Amino acid sequence: MAVCARLCGVGQSRRCRRRQPHNQQDQGRPSDACTAPVQPQTLSDLPPELLVEIFSLLPGPALADVALVCKKFRRILNTETIWRRRCVEEFGMKEDLRKIEAGGISSRDLYVKRVNPRVKSGRFMKLLPDYEHMDYKDVYTHLLHPYRHILGLWQPDIGPYGGLLNVVVDGLFIIGWMYLPPHDPRVEDPMRRRPLFRIHLWESKKATVECMYGHKGPHKGDIQTVKKDEFSTKCNQTDHHRMPGGRQEEFRTWLDEEWGRTLEEIFHEHMQELILMKFIYTSQYDNCLTYRRIYLPPAMPSDLLQAGLFKGTYGSHGLEIVMLSFHGTFAKATKLTGDPNVPAGQLTLDVDLSRPVVLPDLEQQRNIEELSRLVMGVHEEVQREAEQGASATGKGAAERACGSGEEGIEAEHGACSDSCQPSSSTSTNPPEGQPFVLPLGVMARNDVYPRTCRKSFYGTGLIAGHGFTSPERTPGLFVLFDEDRFGFIWLELKSFSLYSRLMDHLEHAHAPNMERFEAMLQNMQSWTS
Repeated sequence: MAVCARLCGVGQSRRCRRRQPHNQQDQGRPSDACTAPVQPQTLSDLPPELLVEIFSLLPGPALADVALVCKKFRRILNTETIWRRRCVEEFGMKEDLRKIEAGGISSRDLYVKRVNPRVKSGRFMKLLPDYEHMDYKDVYTHLLHPYRHILGLWQPDIGPYGGLLNVVVDGLFIIGWMYLPPHDPRVEDPMRRRPLFRIHLWESKKATVECMYGHKGPHKGDIQTVKKDEFSTKCNQTDHHRMPGGRQEEFRTWLDEEWGRTLEEIFHEHMQELILMKFIYTSQYDNCLTYRRIYLPPAMPSDLLQAGLFKGTYGSHGLEIVMLSFHGTFAKATKLTGDPNVPAGQLTLDVDLSRPVVLPDLEQQRNIEELSRLVMGVHEEVQREAEQGASATGKGAAERACGSGEEGIEAEHGACSDSCQPSSSTSTNPPEGQPFVLPLGVMARNDVYPRTCRKSFYGTGLIAGHGFTSPERTPGLFVLFDEDRFGFIWLELKSFSLYSRLMDHLEHAHAPNMERFEAMLQNMQSWTS
């Protein structure tokens, strides 16, 4: 009787349906009282708690279709557990909506004082809605899902200067953070962030876009999707960007934020001109910008170091952000922020990893002529091989035109095989942990640089005149210091750039595959060319 009660879930006191034996004849018959429960025939026959678990595993967009099946499903889909899991797994939102903090928002922005002029007193009114009355379903359906397409990394269209915008779920907001390099020349300092816009829900369960540009707090803004992987922002109250002191006060404030100093502290006249030019150019947009999606490169196990974003020193232009990626035997650094000489989107460094350079001892490293001799030797070799490859290709095409196609193909293949063989100057593997020193006469924005390097390679850097005129690739030396730092010696300019990894964790940023990433790089160059 006890066993039967446990299997059925009830006993005699709860009117167990088990037919009790009343006589000896009944006791002799086999009992069918504890047969297995009826198996559910359809999904709707499952108990509600099991349906909650099943629906929690479905992607958010599919739940709208599930709600159309029947009233039972629609009622179950009002369960907070389902939508909380969707918010956490799809958008990284914190677990408890009631305890969540408004990330990136100061207490001054949360409250505003309304003053009664008659009595010269006031009361504080909360600017943001009471989130105690919100639920995860509202946040998902009215905020996160409608604006999911703008999450990730973006590059603003600000002429040659570019930029890096990261749109993230930050507390109960979606915030667009503009990433700014540290103040020149402290390349190893962490990145700085400035909010450009934010999106959140009001009590009407309607998403509101606010511009965060300027110094008067949040104000009305708008976001429009131009096309796939592109959107634009618009400020509807640009008067909030103005300052009482006019353009001079705006410039001094911008200079302090951008460079961390005053114009009087910048003694280089050319640098002053570049700074003033950037302020005039960038301030005209008033946060009305178009953004295009960018991806982080996919990781490959054969990469020399982990690909990603780095901050680099660029002389009078200050610090700029580049993206390091690997393509076969080449490492490429593409500018995400640029300058009037070499704009954002251009390939600033192109490094041939099949051509290592063995550095001499420290005394010879200090000699710029000795370093130039080593690098230029590799450079001339590369040029010869390129000329041989071009002539062999031309010869093969001519032979095919004359009817000897097979011989032409063999000749071309043979020439390429010869040119692809490592030369005697590159066949020696450089030692790891070799002492390193900059040559005398090479300018560096930061005197604090690593004194040992792992490897060094031949590469070229892109230089150009103002307005990206007469661009050309000039030979130089790529120096790998460690997993998070590398440098480049520009031989023609006699200058040194130090690059340090951007350590911020960036979500929704990696390219789905290498093909998408390659296509994005090509598009980036077309945006600024």
